[in-house]
Amino acid sequence: MSIVLVRVDNRLIHGQVLEAWVPYLKADHILVVDDDVASDCFRRKLMESVAPSTLKVVICSHEQLLSICENNEMAQAKVLVLFADPVNALQAYRQGFNFKTLNLGNMHIGEHKCCISKTLYMGDDDFMALEQLSLFGVDITAQCVPTDHILHWDCDCCKLR
Repeated sequence: MSIVLVRVDNRLIHGQVLEAWVPYLKADHILVVDDDVASDCFRRKLMESVAPSTLKVVICSHEQLLSICENNEMAQAKVLVLFADPVNALQAYRQGFNFKTLNLGNMHIGEHKCCISKTLYMGDDDFMALEQLSLFGVDITAQCVPTDHILHWDCDCCKLR
């Protein structure tokens, strides 16, 4: 399995991912790692239905993640991995799903969240997860679509540069 991008995007599969990232990366699989979506048949079917037939969508829980990655069907796949938030990405990393770079896409406004950029709002849990991932050596970047300038996360001052 070739992982072409690991991304945090609370919308998971949507237009930016399908119309910008998938063609840019030449991904042929999207792997959504989300316990809530994996256990919700309606949401799972909805996400699977929006993808074109040329793109395989796999939705799994954290518990299923490593076995799916070891599956022979995924051996030749070019995979875009999606997490809803940094906490889920950290959970997967701690379970042995290692990655070198984490792309921050969209994290919507919410209670007790502060604005980091026009598309990123973070709470304390998000900051702590990003700090941990950074300590593990993960390079954290922010880029909504491939044509946007890449910003790098600075854990020392909790901002993008």
